[in-house]
Amino acid sequence: MLSINNLNKYKENNRLEAKLATGGLPKSIWQTYSAFANTNGGVILLGVDETADKSLNIVGLDAPEKLISDFWNTINNSQKVSINLLNDSKVKVLEYEGKKIVAIEVPRAERADSPVYIDDNPIKGTYRRNGEGDYHCSEEEINAMYRDKSIKTQDMLVLNNMGFDVFCYDTIRSYRNVLRLHRPEHVWTDLQDDDFLYRIGAVAYSESGKLHPTAGGLLMFGYEYEILKEYPHYFLDYQEQYDTSNRWDDRFVSSSGEWSGNVYDFYRKAYNKIAQNLKVPFKVVNGLRVEDTPAHKAVREALANCLIHADYYGRRGLVVKYKPQEITLENPGRFRIDIAVAIEGTVTDPRNSLLMKFFNLIDVGERSGRGIYEIYRVWSDMNWVSPSLTEITDVDRTKLILPLEKVTIKSDDKKVTIKSDDKKDGKKTIKQKELILSFIQEHDEITTREVSELLQVSVSRGKVLLHQLVNSGEIVSQGDNKNRSYRLPYDEHTNAR
Repeated sequence: MLSINNLNKYKENNRLEAKLATGGLPKSIWQTYSAFANTNGGVILLGVDETADKSLNIVGLDAPEKLISDFWNTINNSQKVSINLLNDSKVKVLEYEGKKIVAIEVPRAERADSPVYIDDNPIKGTYRRNGEGDYHCSEEEINAMYRDKSIKTQDMLVLNNMGFDVFCYDTIRSYRNVLRLHRPEHVWTDLQDDDFLYRIGAVAYSESGKLHPTAGGLLMFGYEYEILKEYPHYFLDYQEQYDTSNRWDDRFVSSSGEWSGNVYDFYRKAYNKIAQNLKVPFKVVNGLRVEDTPAHKAVREALANCLIHADYYGRRGLVVKYKPQEITLENPGRFRIDIAVAIEGTVTDPRNSLLMKFFNLIDVGERSGRGIYEIYRVWSDMNWVSPSLTEITDVDRTKLILPLEKVTIKSDDKKVTIKSDDKKDGKKTIKQKELILSFIQEHDEITTREVSELLQVSVSRGKVLLHQLVNSGEIVSQGDNKNRSYRLPYDEHTNAR
């Protein structure tokens, strides 16, 4: 929860909403509750006004307890709100200079609880947050939330109307050759193709007792024209741009008809293109040249993640763009967990668990959930500008940008590469870290969301800053993933900070 003592430092944003509420519980509070729950969570302040310059002014409430009572009565009415995500600790009365306000901390809803809607109508009562306002979700966005509710992932669906002829057996042979290379003693190595497909989950028995492709098997090994029968908007696009005057200098797409168009062949083609362009020095281990560097592994992880977490029912396709200065990977579908948790590397929740299994079998992808964390770590070790992982909420997309440029700051009007950890991201980062440490000194601890609100940065950027401060020993973390906060380290001898 944010600190009322620093309220003048905050402004309304994607995770903070101020409402005057002097006339009672505002009706719009339920739209904001739904919007925060369906986006990335946030804090609603009652008794606070937004001034002309967008700063917040504490007006205060005469009867905050009555307001809280009305709030609980309404949120627990299933005819008004689909689900109550809160407990007593999330709704508090705060006081500053004799004025009382109510602060309501709304968490991001778990996918099993989404969509969170109001007025007993998911079509008309589902909202999300975009910028500083709440907007009504489209039916397409709502359908995507319902797809993600299922315990079974999207690609586990058995396609009863399809047979083995949907598969490109050249792709399957290529995949099996890579599997033999990585796992030469695996028990599935010598199986016939159809039996192999069953063992890995690319085909499964339907209720009629016959084997049919799974959606994951179709995506990984099928022909593009067959994939379109299940996923009408399926489209994979790889682009390279060297001259900014050109839209692209090289490109291949899944719909060209010149290759299979499936996920696995796209992965191979795209990774081979990027690997040839990735200017990373090779290493020498025991006198042997090793060209498969941590940066190459991180790129494979990023590409596999993009393909594994995509919502292939989404309207817009998956796009990978290579430029000399950065790699951009963009897929349909939001992250199924909070991005800060994904960066932390302790939880994974793939949208397509079979695709994850297929990639894991050939040693691509991290099943432990540390994939995004490792990407950030490698980029930090390489002294490259930190990756950017964001969600584009109103179109349900996830974008990962991997800069390929060294971190620099300006010194005497000249760009200088920064190699020391405390200057890794330049003067702005140093100032941000100073603000974080100042906040902790005043309030004893800080959370990732408080960092985001204090600095007006994304949650993922706040997580990176906290991670760097932990690594340097300036702060320590405490609590589990959902309740994690950060404080100054205790002195072992005095037990003081």
